[in-house]
Amino acid sequence: MTIAVVYHPGYSVDLGPAHRFPMHKYRLVYERLAAEGTLAQAQVLQPEPAATSDLRLVHTHDYVTRFLAGAMSAQEMRVLGFPWSAPLARRARLATQGTITASLMAWHHGLACNLAGGSHHAFADHGEGFSVFNDLAIAIRVLQRDHGLQRAAIIDCDVHQGNGTATIFANDPSVWTCSLHGAHNYPFHKVRSSLDIALPDGTEDAAYLAALQMHLPVVLERFQPQMVWYLAGVDPYQGDTLGRLALTLEGLRQRDAYVLGTCTRARIPVVTTMGGGYAREIEHIVEAHAQTVRVACALDSM
Repeated sequence: MTIAVVYHPGYSVDLGPAHRFPMHKYRLVYERLAAEGTLAQAQVLQPEPAATSDLRLVHTHDYVTRFLAGAMSAQEMRVLGFPWSAPLARRARLATQGTITASLMAWHHGLACNLAGGSHHAFADHGEGFSVFNDLAIAIRVLQRDHGLQRAAIIDCDVHQGNGTATIFANDPSVWTCSLHGAHNYPFHKVRSSLDIALPDGTEDAAYLAALQMHLPVVLERFQPQMVWYLAGVDPYQGDTLGRLALTLEGLRQRDAYVLGTCTRARIPVVTTMGGGYAREIEHIVEAHAQTVRVACALDSM
């Protein structure tokens, strides 16, 4: 069985020319991986929109209904950071199902990637920080409901703390939330995760990787998750406009290789999602995200 990579053209929608979120990165990452032959090693799957019943495993009926209907207030959309549109609502469901589908493939076969997802700032009753529906939490709830998952771990390496997932699972001992993030970055009010590793501004490759190597084996050994959700945000990159850390592209590649390699050697299924990336040069964002999938494909072929 080759590694599954989940993608849909609807992952990219038009936000207008002045929006700071690089929504076209999803299409560009897919096109790069396809052009270079990486996806020839993979089974590429296209998701349908997530069922509203699955969204409501995590989110309130009111929030799901109003968001999908376009009945959000202007203030709610400002907090979210996106202008509402029907394509955006469909995209949120597609990206969520992408993580569900990738999670199911990883559960059965060991490793899979979604070329979107990682919306870790979404809370049960609202979205914020470019996160509509918390795809990580929803995928975990689907596997708990349908496939007997009892212990899940989220390894969140986006530069911004996963406040939504930390809140959703705050009183749930079946899910371990680990966030490796910038100490002085958004969200400025942090929510306590199972483990928070807060890094100072300017942290470079060696210190970042040392922190990860110190804590990840402990999380896996003590909690013994049956599956890991890896949020491979690329905003710790040194050229990221919202990041404040200083990892190189090679440092990000080594991060991906360490997380994915550690999980696979321990025979723990792992699914990757993309998370954030806001470098001035779209080329750097695309390359950083593409590296994650290359590393996963290389591990799968070993």
